[in-house]
Amino acid sequence: KTDVFKLILVCITAYFFIVLYGMTMKLQYQFWILAICVGAFQGGIQSLSRSYFASIIPKNKSGEYFGIYDICGKGASILGTFLVSLVSQISGNINTGVGILAVMFVIGGFFFIKTSKVKSLN
Repeated sequence: KTDVFKLILVCITAYFFIVLYGMTMKLQYQFWILAICVGAFQGGIQSLSRSYFASIIPKNKSGEYFGIYDICGKGASILGTFLVSLVSQISGNINTGVGILAVMFVIGGFFFIKTSKVKSLN
């Protein structure tokens, strides 16, 4: 479990830096670099987070917990899009709007670390 935990943290950190890179983009080739970087981590973080989640939930309630997991994922998609749009409109700069995602990754990483400590106490 600890290896999966560390790899998820690596992916969250990588996404943080990918977002920082995304804030600096001005040219089309930079988008392709960004897409390659996202592609390098997207599948990994999805599979790692699902397997980690499966290892910490009660086995007899996995359907219920994965339902909540799915709803939270959809909600995060809506929240992320909304926040990028809101910050972009307020600041007048799409790159600043993308920067809010870095804040979200920091918050997510913080809660991930905190919940793993709580889980290890049980």
